Amino acid sequence: MSLRDLFLLEPGVVFLNHGSFGATPRPVFEACQEWQRRLESEPVRFYQRELMGHLRAARDALGAYLNAPAEDLAFVPNATAAVNIVARSLRLRPGDEILTTDHEYGACDNIWDMVACRAGASVIRACLPLPAVSPEDMLERIWAGVTPRTKLLFVSHITSPTALRLPVEALCRRAREAGILTMVDGAHGPGQIPLDLGAMQADFYTGNCHKWLCAPKSAGFLYARRDLQEDLVPLVVSWGVGENNPFDNGSRFLDSLQWPGTVDQSAYLSVPAAIAFQREQDWDAVRADCRALLGEALRGIGELTGLAPIYPEDSEGGTRTGEPSPGAGAGQAEPTWRFYHQMGAAPLPPVGDVPAFQARLFDEYRVEVPCITWNGRPYIRVSVQGYNTGEDIDALLKALRAILPGR
Repeated sequence: MSLRDLFLLEPGVVFLNHGSFGATPRPVFEACQEWQRRLESEPVRFYQRELMGHLRAARDALGAYLNAPAEDLAFVPNATAAVNIVARSLRLRPGDEILTTDHEYGACDNIWDMVACRAGASVIRACLPLPAVSPEDMLERIWAGVTPRTKLLFVSHITSPTALRLPVEALCRRAREAGILTMVDGAHGPGQIPLDLGAMQADFYTGNCHKWLCAPKSAGFLYARRDLQEDLVPLVVSWGVGENNPFDNGSRFLDSLQWPGTVDQSAYLSVPAAIAFQREQDWDAVRADCRALLGEALRGIGELTGLAPIYPEDSEGGTRTGEPSPGAGAGQAEPTWRFYHQMGAAPLPPVGDVPAFQARLFDEYRVEVPCITWNGRPYIRVSVQGYNTGEDIDALLKALRAILPGR
């Protein structure tokens, strides 16, 4: 059985947009449905006497996966919710600055703009030009925006519009030495790249499990440094806050965030099943093959458009079979820094109405892939997951060859 057969994706659609919402494998989806059945069989017992224990077990599995203490992880619906929690909890004062980049996710840009405006603070966006040069160059360009007024550094682990991996580990180390708080938006991190939150030392890290880890929708998490947890205010104040707290997590952080009222938490409880699924499918090898396919797609798009790639050439490597890059010696290690992994962006020539161009790809060729405008220029962002094949890449390139202007 192929990996494609293990997913619920619609036959006939070339699905190259895993990065937007993810896709859940059948075994993980079935695990989620089983949790829902258990809930509905005796809702009072499940919510009042069992749920906190089930959440604790799910956090244990996630903590082992992330190398983070389970008591420092709280489940949230998605990374956007986690950014809201941290942003609304910061005690910003007039003149404070939030330092971020011009590659961030639009919803998160909105959050920081709103809280800064209310507090009389400012959002400073470091410009990271494309093509990227090196992680050192990105580090210095971001750090150049630090001033004595910098309150928090907010950066993506892997950027949403440009799929660029940022040097968050080095940024977190430098910020901690300077006494600046850090939050990393890892919406695209878990499942796409190995994560070690213990080594990273971010003050706050949020990730989505429903994207590259392939958990059901509405499964995200917030990691918070232990000594900062008391300062976090939940978006929904419910029974976990106050003297009549009926829960026994031993943590205000967990009590206040893990019970927002009567909601379906089956997606959270299915995260261990998603971790187990990828382990059983040898996901390290799957990721390597996906990255090789993505490299092929980006090179093919570049040949069609004649436009330079946004990632340095030495960030590429691999073939459809996951073999070393052409020219690499036997046993030669891959570069220590990868600018892209399973998701990558490529510039497009002027295509007019960008949403209409994307719609044509789907309506005429059944290729589901996002086309966006970033900093005034059109891009196509390709995601490659374990269910994709070389035929999917061929179908994308065939469709682009047919509808790109001047082709």
